[in-house]
Amino acid sequence: MLILSLALFIISVFFALNMGASGIAPAFASLYGAKLITRRRAVVFFSGFVILGAIVLGKNVAVTLGGKLLAKEFIGLPVALIIISSAALSLAIANFLKIPQSTSQVTVGAIVGAGMYFKALSLKILFFKIFLMWIVLPLLAFIITIFIYKIIYPPRPGNLYLYQKVFRNERKLRLFAFLVSCYVAFAIGANNVGNVAGPLFGAGLVGISMGLILFSPVFGAGAWFIGKGTIETAGKDIVPLGLVSSSVVSLVTATLLIFASILGIPQSLVQLNIFAIFAISCLKNGHRYTAESYVTRKTLAVWMITPVISMVISYLLVLILKG
Repeated sequence: MLILSLALFIISVFFALNMGASGIAPAFASLYGAKLITRRRAVVFFSGFVILGAIVLGKNVAVTLGGKLLAKEFIGLPVALIIISSAALSLAIANFLKIPQSTSQVTVGAIVGAGMYFKALSLKILFFKIFLMWIVLPLLAFIITIFIYKIIYPPRPGNLYLYQKVFRNERKLRLFAFLVSCYVAFAIGANNVGNVAGPLFGAGLVGISMGLILFSPVFGAGAWFIGKGTIETAGKDIVPLGLVSSSVVSLVTATLLIFASILGIPQSLVQLNIFAIFAISCLKNGHRYTAESYVTRKTLAVWMITPVISMVISYLLVLILKG
């Protein structure tokens, strides 16, 4: 039992490291792509606000993943180890491909795989809360971003006064953009730390509060050691983001994620962020260019494949374990 607990803890740390590597992109890629912050400083502020978000608002998502989606009696130490391992492996694949991936989706995929074996999933929560929000919120991020950004782009006689205000208050706008990025990191802590704390709580290894406190700092370590590729992809490869566009993207996505966190829904900030960036790209480069971009197609393909990989790995491992 001690060896199993130690293995689960080690895999959970590995998972949290990869979540940090993936999460740094939606939090600070906008500022980084606009060359408004160094990667070192981005990691420092990312770490601090992830911890704060986990402590303040992280409980609801952890409860959903630690006993509501799949009842706690089915999440012992071996099953929790399978869930975390399956999700971590899937996320590591995405990070290797330098694609910011949804930690929530691979975690839910792993829990679904285990739940399929036990035939004990809460289909109401899965389909009418989680899956529904996975469709609605990214679309809202895209639509809201386009609606807001159309007000200021492209420049035209009717909005030139906005540009004049920006030029006169550039320092304040830089500060606002930084604060919004910290707001995004807070939202990540509120939602994504529950992806690792929830299964551990379900297995009875740690309490929810202790799990959130233990693993939120690991996100910062992951952002520093293995997060360079994802922040480069989101911040530069899709579309160069300026001061205004970075603020719009960050504000929209963080607000939607905090809304999901309050409802206890494990939601993908990565997808919210990328869909908002896609919206900026559509306005600047056109819908066709964005849709046909190699980065766009690669990103969407990885998003569809990795949760399925997580689900299949989890199901097969539980089958082997119980067989």
